[in-house]
Amino acid sequence: MSGDVAVLGAGMHPWGKWGRGFVEYGTVAARSALADAGVEWRDVQSVVGADTVRGGYPGYVAGATFAQALGWQGARVTSVYAACASGAQAVNTARAQILAGMADVVLVVGADAAPKGFFAPAGGERPDDPDWLRFRVLGATNPAYFALYARRRMALHGDTPEDFALVKVKNAAAGALNPNARYRAAVSAEQVAASAVVADPLRLLDICATSDGAAALVLSSMDFARRHGAPDPVRIRAVSTVTPTYPKAVLDLPDIATDSAVAVEPSPMSFRGSIARAAYEEAGIGPGDLSLAEVYDLSTALELEWYEDIGLCAPGEGAALVRSGATALGGRIPVNPSGGLASFGEAVPAQAIAQVCELTWQLRGTAGERQIPGARAGITANQGLFGHGSAVVAVR
Repeated sequence: MSGDVAVLGAGMHPWGKWGRGFVEYGTVAARSALADAGVEWRDVQSVVGADTVRGGYPGYVAGATFAQALGWQGARVTSVYAACASGAQAVNTARAQILAGMADVVLVVGADAAPKGFFAPAGGERPDDPDWLRFRVLGATNPAYFALYARRRMALHGDTPEDFALVKVKNAAAGALNPNARYRAAVSAEQVAASAVVADPLRLLDICATSDGAAALVLSSMDFARRHGAPDPVRIRAVSTVTPTYPKAVLDLPDIATDSAVAVEPSPMSFRGSIARAAYEEAGIGPGDLSLAEVYDLSTALELEWYEDIGLCAPGEGAALVRSGATALGGRIPVNPSGGLASFGEAVPAQAIAQVCELTWQLRGTAGERQIPGARAGITANQGLFGHGSAVVAVR
């Protein structure tokens, strides 16, 4: 049996700060994906919703919430939460249902109405919650965490703030061409350097915002796609949701300590590197087969780390790769042709789904001014809290 599932439809609600609820955003994205697929809502057999923890009780039952908003029609529902990897977990759940024969057509939806400023844990006193502890004990807000990673790269590899700024310049140029992006203006390296310091060495334009937004996909079995008149759809070939391997010798918040490596040697591959490796192995491809990648640029420095983690270059060579222009539109291997989180901001349950939307449009050849010529294969990558890996490989 083929492990492929078809991507029949992709849809989004534009990202920004719109002042409305996540259900409205998700419903718009879902209807857009259904229209793109040419599938009627009544023909959807399953809905998988990526949860938001800021939407009150309905946010924790996103599958049913979106099914109700679209109109009850008897579809099975599933709701998943994996922090920033929630969207990929939702895609994986839908894919598993299709490959198991439980459904021919599944709608995947993620949406959020994010707070202003950086994300923080839900309220209350929770000393057994490592995410709560890293804020209360360390004061390690997300921007501080991003800055620690940036400092580590500077110390280990000699990266500079000027290297980080090039990532923002590249992503802003791509985002300016994306009608769904929140920020649609080119940015210069001088503008990045002139923006306010948030957490040294990162400046305001080095760090992604929090946003409202939504993304949705209609996935189906390959047999249904052919019957539906789509003999050569974009196909999801692999989804990786692996966890870390003991011992973790590099600090990875929200955990505020590493594992002891006295008795067991750490893995030579990082956790994020293992996420991509599992996806490549399942898909039967390697980094050299990619036409593009969508990675999780919470900060400019973290994007450079992802270049190395997904195998585009050796460890420590991420800055040289961005300096070469290889990861820009028109380069050898464009990364974040959507504009990335630099241009969208974070809408946590939606972002991994949005990454697959971009792969879909690029592989179809319908990405407009940001189109990568001849795109045939792409990977997404991000990381959720608490050891949630996330990578999706799509091919055409």
